Amino acid sequence: MTALQIIAAFLALAISIVGVALLVRASRQLIATFKVGQSADRGDNKGARTMTLLREVLGHTRMSRLPVVAIAHWFTMVSFGVLFLTLVNAYGQLFDPTFALPLIGHFFPYEWLTELLAWTGLFGISYLIWNRRKLHPGRSAGPDGRKSRFFGSTFWQAYYVELTILGVTMCILTLRALEYAQMKVTGNDHASLLHFPLTAWMGNWWANMDNAGLKQFIVVIAALKIIISMAWMITISLNITMGVAWHRFLAFFNIFFKRNADGRTALGALEPMIVNGKPLTPESMEELEGDEVLGVGKVDDFTWKGLLDFSTCTECGRCQSQCPAWNTEKPLSPKLLMMTLRDNAHANAPFMKAAEAATAESGESVPLIGQTGYDLDHPLTAYNPHGPDAVIDEDVLWSCTTCGACVEQCPVDIEHVDHIVDMRRYQTLIESAFPSELGGLFKNMENKGNPWGMAPRARLDWAKDLPFEVKVYGQDVESLAEVDYLFWVGCAGAYEDRAKKTTRAVAELLDLAGVNFAVLGDGETCTGDSARRAGNEMLFQALAQQNVETLNEAGASKIVVTCAHCFNTIKNEYPQVGGNYEVVHHTQLLNRLVRDKLLTPVTRPGETPTSSGAASTGRSVTYHDPCYLGRHNNVYAPPRELIGSLPGVEYKEMERSGMTSFCCGAGGARMWMEEKLGSRINLNRTQEAVATGADRIAIGCPFCRVMLTDGLTAEQSNGNAREDVEVVDVANMLLAAVKTAD
Repeated sequence: MTALQIIAAFLALAISIVGVALLVRASRQLIATFKVGQSADRGDNKGARTMTLLREVLGHTRMSRLPVVAIAHWFTMVSFGVLFLTLVNAYGQLFDPTFALPLIGHFFPYEWLTELLAWTGLFGISYLIWNRRKLHPGRSAGPDGRKSRFFGSTFWQAYYVELTILGVTMCILTLRALEYAQMKVTGNDHASLLHFPLTAWMGNWWANMDNAGLKQFIVVIAALKIIISMAWMITISLNITMGVAWHRFLAFFNIFFKRNADGRTALGALEPMIVNGKPLTPESMEELEGDEVLGVGKVDDFTWKGLLDFSTCTECGRCQSQCPAWNTEKPLSPKLLMMTLRDNAHANAPFMKAAEAATAESGESVPLIGQTGYDLDHPLTAYNPHGPDAVIDEDVLWSCTTCGACVEQCPVDIEHVDHIVDMRRYQTLIESAFPSELGGLFKNMENKGNPWGMAPRARLDWAKDLPFEVKVYGQDVESLAEVDYLFWVGCAGAYEDRAKKTTRAVAELLDLAGVNFAVLGDGETCTGDSARRAGNEMLFQALAQQNVETLNEAGASKIVVTCAHCFNTIKNEYPQVGGNYEVVHHTQLLNRLVRDKLLTPVTRPGETPTSSGAASTGRSVTYHDPCYLGRHNNVYAPPRELIGSLPGVEYKEMERSGMTSFCCGAGGARMWMEEKLGSRINLNRTQEAVATGADRIAIGCPFCRVMLTDGLTAEQSNGNAREDVEVVDVANMLLAAVKTAD
């Protein structure tokens, strides 16, 4: 061995030993942190989980929302894994510059794959670096840069990781070129395009170097490649909160252990509240002793899967870019929330048990949620992983609409909404620290069974003066088995004037189509959606138990619902408390009736509204996707197909639609809270709808109707929208098109 080889080998092996040792230590620290979390059963159906993992990783299905980025990342990811063998080869080249891996080293398909992935990895990471620079907050629209999805991300870490990959791929290609040149100088038959298809042209750059010089050059580049790789390993081992690097390992586990083994996102039903290791149920509520932890009040109250979620965050900001709260100048950023919880977890985890003992003695601890005294113009100040006043400001927690955009966008399957609601549960049930408006909501739901505090006997007022009799369970029918559907009216559909028009329209359409249906009348009570998402799990359980008992006793099997929130709760959450039914949204059922020719739209746009509240269809229509119908339940086509069936109507799609639809602002119990921070979410969405130039803004949820109608009224009063524009439910439009105007 030459002196150069000895020095290179010493440096490379020394840094490798340090790198591997630190990586082992860091891995143990991560595992120890996850073990601090509470139990979570995510080991079911391993076959389906494996298939989901393979599909999401190899197909990059969660990355495809940004196609070019997805392609660049795919090649970068694959090159990181497959080209690991070139690192092994580099160690051999330190001792013998002509070294090649046994069996496959000169196997031309392997050489082709190596060069292809090295080049595509180089181009891929170059694009990702350029893209990050292009979207840098300093170049983003807005004075504070918050329009950039990378606002708040740790840039030095991202650039370091990206430059490491860039350096490694350049070393691989340089080594391949030098190997070609060395073989050519010595007359080796392998120096051909068959073995060096994409680097032979580079090898000709060193055609004038002798064999000894080329060998020394190979040793230097091989050592450089190893040093770059091991320096990266040391850096990430010393920074275990470096999500942009650690996700390369943790993402596989996070995807495998995602909530739904079949690959569905963690939307629809909320995870049940876990008490003493078991889901809270109406039965277990009676066994509570009063000292249990309800929800999440400190970081080790999260499950191990929650702690894994936080550590897996790549800081890509896709969730942030879609968040309605963040996009209306509120402090909530799902990304910053995950980063803060991650940093807090890892700062405390090694000392968690000792800290708990010390806290028990002193009685002092930094609360997870509280008042940080943050500056709204500088939202990063709302997140303080190390305190001193609180880790996360309460405004962050209560700004969430639970729309699910963050969960739907996340490429590594982080379950943001579940974590937010878990923290709300603790604030509501243990600390009684919730927005003041929710106090009235809870009281009304407890005492009257609806958010408005209206009398139960008024639940059938919407049906007055209809030209047919609405059947009521217990009066007109003894069992719901006698009818085709139970029509679940919901609180809004029974009490809110605008929603009543939708209720009447659906009832008329079902009657016109010959669908035999009945309602519960004053037997209905609130489904508990808002209570649950506001963190009042106890109230939700009580309401859900009451409704499920009523439905089961009545023999309900098929239910049609007009409210997207009721739809989601009965369909996805009532099975948690023993209620299993076939639940359809009214747009799904009405679309089916139109397809089956039981309803036929015939009238043209511009007809006079009918006495039952049907609205003119209008000449052009745009549709707003309710979050709890679209993202949470994947119902996108039926409302659009219904609109498409209306004669003479031009459909105009908003830019943010389908899975990227923008929230109306009413979800997550925000319907009942004042919007005091930033701009109004409903105005943001209304302005986008008005910008399409459509005559009608169609909706499929009473909450959306309230929010967008209020937004439209504000825009019309400011002269920013035409006076003839209306917000209407799809059912009202369909009724106008199938029933002759009075």
